[in-house]
Amino acid sequence: MEARLTEIERNQVLQYLGYRGGGVSAEVEADIARCRAQLMAAAKPRAAWRLFSLTDDGALAGTSFVLQGQDIRLLLHDCTEVILLAATLGSEVERLIRRAQVSNMTDAVILDACGSAAIENVCDNLCADLAATFAPRYLTDRFSPGYGDMPLSQQAELFGVLDVTRRIGVSLSASGLMLPQKSVTALVGVADRPQKMRHRGCAACNLFENCAFRKEGSNCGAF
Repeated sequence: MEARLTEIERNQVLQYLGYRGGGVSAEVEADIARCRAQLMAAAKPRAAWRLFSLTDDGALAGTSFVLQGQDIRLLLHDCTEVILLAATLGSEVERLIRRAQVSNMTDAVILDACGSAAIENVCDNLCADLAATFAPRYLTDRFSPGYGDMPLSQQAELFGVLDVTRRIGVSLSASGLMLPQKSVTALVGVADRPQKMRHRGCAACNLFENCAFRKEGSNCGAF
């Protein structure tokens, strides 16, 4: 299954930049557009996934990987199988951001935000492709080690089971940092009935640009 980067959403970039509404200057718009184009050109997305049966005690069948935390158990309550996945934008994006950190910190900050939006797009596309593959069954939202009460320490176990480094070239530091940094790992459940999905967030709202709540540093609560 091919990893696809199809879009870097402008509103999502603004959200990662901490934008609170009230208009974006033409200069900032131009900087964002330029950085989006640079990152799209540099990105070489790769992805890997594998399906496992889920045992009654929360283990991935055939492995020693036992899911820890109530949040992931709740997410997978209806599921008999779970997908492990990993995705990355590639090392050239990492180099692009690092070069900008030396020469132009404004660009570096914008490129970093663009990278965060881009890897989300890659993961969204991967999950959409997986949903089509497993239809008429249903997928849950993706859930990563470190979310909720699932320990970040399980990242290393996921890396080993999925063979992430060999398959897509992402390494894991002793502190749990993925390199290249614009990379994601996650678990996705497979169920026989529809699963509740999370809202996409403020960036997907039609009122994002002029939201009064965002101008005050808060949100409406819908997301």
